[in-house]
Amino acid sequence: MDELERLSAVDGSLTPQLCSLRLRHLLSKVSSGDLERDDVVRNLENVIRLLDSVYTKDLRSGGGEDEEAELNRVETDAVPNEVRDWLAMTFTRSNHGVVKREGSEKPKFRSVAHAIRAGILVDRIYRRVSNYVGRNISTKIVELLKTVDEWSFDVFALDGASEGHALKYIGYDLMQRYDLIGKFKISAQTVESFLARLENGYSKYSNPYHNLIHAADVAQTMHHVISKSGLSVWLTDVDILSIIVAALIHDFEHTGTTNTFHVNTSSDMALLYNDRAILENHHVSASFRLLREDEFNIVSGLKTEEYREFRSLVIDMILATDMSFHFQQIKNMKTSLNLRESVDKTKALSLIVHCCDISHPAKNWELHHRWTELLIEEFFRQGDREASLGLQVSPLCDRKSTHVAESQIGFIDYIVDPSLQVMGDMIERILEETDALPDGSRPTNDLQTANSRAAKCRISRDWESCLVANKQLWKERADRGWISPHQQN
Repeated sequence: MDELERLSAVDGSLTPQLCSLRLRHLLSKVSSGDLERDDVVRNLENVIRLLDSVYTKDLRSGGGEDEEAELNRVETDAVPNEVRDWLAMTFTRSNHGVVKREGSEKPKFRSVAHAIRAGILVDRIYRRVSNYVGRNISTKIVELLKTVDEWSFDVFALDGASEGHALKYIGYDLMQRYDLIGKFKISAQTVESFLARLENGYSKYSNPYHNLIHAADVAQTMHHVISKSGLSVWLTDVDILSIIVAALIHDFEHTGTTNTFHVNTSSDMALLYNDRAILENHHVSASFRLLREDEFNIVSGLKTEEYREFRSLVIDMILATDMSFHFQQIKNMKTSLNLRESVDKTKALSLIVHCCDISHPAKNWELHHRWTELLIEEFFRQGDREASLGLQVSPLCDRKSTHVAESQIGFIDYIVDPSLQVMGDMIERILEETDALPDGSRPTNDLQTANSRAAKCRISRDWESCLVANKQLWKERADRGWISPHQQN
């Protein structure tokens, strides 16, 4: 067996090339019958160790695939080039890394008893809403807010009933629903001023899509995800305050144009933030400047350490909504899940906000179609500006040539559906890792543990049926050569 032992690296490790040589040598020895059992076992064990090492390294590096490799899976016959170009421009990056907070900290979850104390009755919520928002709250608004737990909540109806104040009502409802106003001793006047200032900021550029209704929709969707899955039970009060605020402010003072537009026009924002996550940096920076003013400071009641954690979480969550980080964010979470690692709390909350931000294709058709029309009009307005400035018109921004139906099919197939599936898997993993089951009970033996967790940690994925239905409707429109009304001008 001396010949086999010599087929090792200088340091005694086994490289893939030497592994291949050993296997070939083993095969020749086996064929000639000149090999003992112990020799076979020892060499096969070495090969197994090498393969395990390569497999783990491959997982941690994302299988050797980069963001562009993900887009190579997009079939050109199924998706027009402009749609593929848009996916590449929007959801990939080239020269900077993902903005993430490092650390091996495990998720910090509050006790079930603490969660129960945070629960409040629906009637109590609406009495408080009536006492605050507008005082004479209409019956229509009350009825709409009673459906705020639903996946396809009609935020447009709420905005209409509230005369353009969907963000104010959603924001206040969620703050009260999780009892954050009482726990952090926030005055009603401060909450009112803060939400009103957010609405003003979202209305600054009169955007068709990135406006206060979108912010309210993302916040409501986030609430559905953490409440209906049971995840909120294991989040701290600071976690919940952070993710609600992040959802509310994530597009604050959005300009209605993309980061690429800012770079190409050398805007003041692009110069300020050095072409990196331009809009996202502005959203979070402008929001925290707002919170420094006493009139709008809803976090004045936080202790020093609580505020530091709040600020860190909010910054991470909003920067992670930069679409150019998308593939890296999804790949990192999939890798963590595949390796059975504990889910990092910051990464988990960031993924939830990101998924809620792109979730409209997973809502019912009426909502999704309306959101699409608003978004495409915003894109076209940017394209009109690019054309007037003599710039190349960005993908999906040309009124004359954009394939709207095909763009939504590609968006669903390659961005939204995979993201929501990873988010669902992640939440189920978090629930499995916690000490208690979602209903607050604790298993009494190993068999009960396995059975209970397998059954009770599965979450309802309400988005799946909507994605299937919406994709089919877009396919039908694509087959008919459907044209958006915004392209008929």
